Amino acid sequence: MSDPESVVDSEGAAKDTAEGAPLGEVATQLLFENDHVKVWEMLLEPGESSDLHRHEYEYFLVVLEGESIDADFAGGKSIRIPVEKGKVIYVPPGNTETAVNRSTVRYREILVELKDRPTA
Repeated sequence: MSDPESVVDSEGAAKDTAEGAPLGEVATQLLFENDHVKVWEMLLEPGESSDLHRHEYEYFLVVLEGESIDADFAGGKSIRIPVEKGKVIYVPPGNTETAVNRSTVRYREILVELKDRPTA
């Protein structure tokens, strides 16, 4: 099992938003939701993109398939995130982005949004 890794800092360019652009879902299919979490599957074939979406909750994702995934932000900034099966990535809330699979293989992940945090 790989260590969780923080990839996108919510204080940086990831805060850019596309004014007036309609926002979609954070992933391809909602698998489960309760008062505490939302669990999604993201499946992108080579060349496919997600909806433009905003992450209102902190989340982590577990990569099931793929080589890399790009996050395109408003204003033209894009980052490429190298991945491998089993990699776990933590991301803070506040990002508005489109996920793009610019690789030659399918990209698939399970994304878990944390709707609340337990108090210590």
